[in-house]
Amino acid sequence: MNRILVIDKPRGLTSHDVVARVRRITRVQKVGHAGTLDPAATGVLVVLVGKATRLAQFFVDLEKRYRGRVVLGVTTDTQDSEGKVESTGDVSGVTRPQIEEAFAAFEGRTEQIPPMVSALKRDGTPLYVLARRGEVVERAPRPITITDLKILSVEMPEVEFEMTCSRGTYVRTVAADIGERLGCGAHLGQLARTAVGPFDVDDATSLDELAGALGDTEGTGYSMYDALSFMPEVRVTEREEEALSTGGMIGIDPGRLGDDVGNFVRLSADGSELVAVGRRVEAPPGNEGDAAVPDKIRIQPVRVFVEPL
Repeated sequence: MNRILVIDKPRGLTSHDVVARVRRITRVQKVGHAGTLDPAATGVLVVLVGKATRLAQFFVDLEKRYRGRVVLGVTTDTQDSEGKVESTGDVSGVTRPQIEEAFAAFEGRTEQIPPMVSALKRDGTPLYVLARRGEVVERAPRPITITDLKILSVEMPEVEFEMTCSRGTYVRTVAADIGERLGCGAHLGQLARTAVGPFDVDDATSLDELAGALGDTEGTGYSMYDALSFMPEVRVTEREEEALSTGGMIGIDPGRLGDDVGNFVRLSADGSELVAVGRRVEAPPGNEGDAAVPDKIRIQPVRVFVEPL
């Protein structure tokens, strides 16, 4: 079984717990996920089974969409509702315009200091392990992009919102930073990931549904080829497939990609089975062969799924 499963993660399970359950249900040992969800969060977790685990990098980089609730006036040591209360603040003077201004300040490209309670590692040790020991270490700010941060409702002291953001964005840190900007403190009260790239929670499968398939999980989720629908596609010839199977570069006419853009392309012989994922590369001077012809696009395979012919 080589599939991409879009799982609707329930509250209370870690992403590792979900992977372990999928492993038991599918009876496939090689299972991974593309983007951690906190135990308290629910929603879309992209799970990769079998050879699909080799595609993880392409799903991790996809934009994520969330729906959640910020609770103003209370900070916690984990920045969410699972932590211990650290402080309380007065929200009586906080107005809707002030909240809107605070939210707007976090849209676009910004920097974020990751929380101590996170899976990031320091000298091989996850930060959350250090946090449990009472240790606090310096963390360098990291660039993030929030393309959309929309307020859905305000019922003080709670603010419901929707956010679309880049990989590596800690939504609970955004909530805490908004509270700090407002001067009253805040934490993330609830969070659901509603989409990862093209994968929407409405199309996700619960673990119970997956288990209820009674072993017929091959038809659940997406094939490796279909799951990469966000990439431009190229149909390859037998000769090109043979070159790709041994790690060789190919050169294609620009018309075979149409108006599609992107650094990575999915390559298939029949439009259903994934031959390889390739990356566009610049042609070095002095090379010969199809891949070096100036009016062709050079494709270097980065993940190959066919054996040499």
